[in-house]
Amino acid sequence: MIKDVLNIYKPLGFTPLQAIEQYREINPEYSNVKMGYAGRLDPLAEGVLIVPTGETLKKQKEYMDLDKKYTAKILFGFSTDTYDILGIPKIERNISINKTILKKILNEFEGHSTLPFPPYSSYKIKGKPLFWWARNNKLDEIMLPRTSTEIYNLSLLELSDVTKDDLLSLIPERIDLVSGDFRQNQIKEKWHNILTNSKLDKFSVATVEISCSSGTYIRTIANETGRRLKTGAILLHLKRTQVGDYKATESIKIVSQ
Repeated sequence: MIKDVLNIYKPLGFTPLQAIEQYREINPEYSNVKMGYAGRLDPLAEGVLIVPTGETLKKQKEYMDLDKKYTAKILFGFSTDTYDILGIPKIERNISINKTILKKILNEFEGHSTLPFPPYSSYKIKGKPLFWWARNNKLDEIMLPRTSTEIYNLSLLELSDVTKDDLLSLIPERIDLVSGDFRQNQIKEKWHNILTNSKLDKFSVATVEISCSSGTYIRTIANETGRRLKTGAILLHLKRTQVGDYKATESIKIVSQ
């Protein structure tokens, strides 16, 4: 039986469209059914992807506007042009992260916020997505737009360390999961050079839980957290655990995990 709405678990490395096509391959009864997705997830994010089908696509915006819940890992000491590991990295000022100060900064995000879009995002300016302006070194020709969002809760679950060796293994492994043109080879080479030449053996990682309205860019929160701490910060990992009443624990798996 064709369902009006699917709760698919988007795996790491997949775009939403790739996740939908993978679902079609597994479930050929959906081969000729119109399908869309409500709420984009970046390639290196995983979790709940709401997929309206058939006539339900007319209500797509209603599903897009549902509140979201995420678990995120924020890596300190680096910055990238995408605000996550799938970007050109730079080493930044690395400091010992004070847990009390970090909690205070995270709490400042709660409530109504107006934050800039990440430069590498699909929001369109003058008919072209922001990532086009970024890739063509034309960001100075436009004003980076801002998005209005509501963050209901942002809590620190854990503050831990990750070793340089772990990052040297983890980052290229994650990047290799992504297909398409995302500058993968250039990014992996830059990460390898930066980490290999770093005199530091470990870096701080904060695991946070975020409940928020639609349109919240967790990459921007990671970047802004680093800015307020006066050190770099990027998104190391993102999992969307809930969209409205749709939970990751109930999602349809489309690859073996």
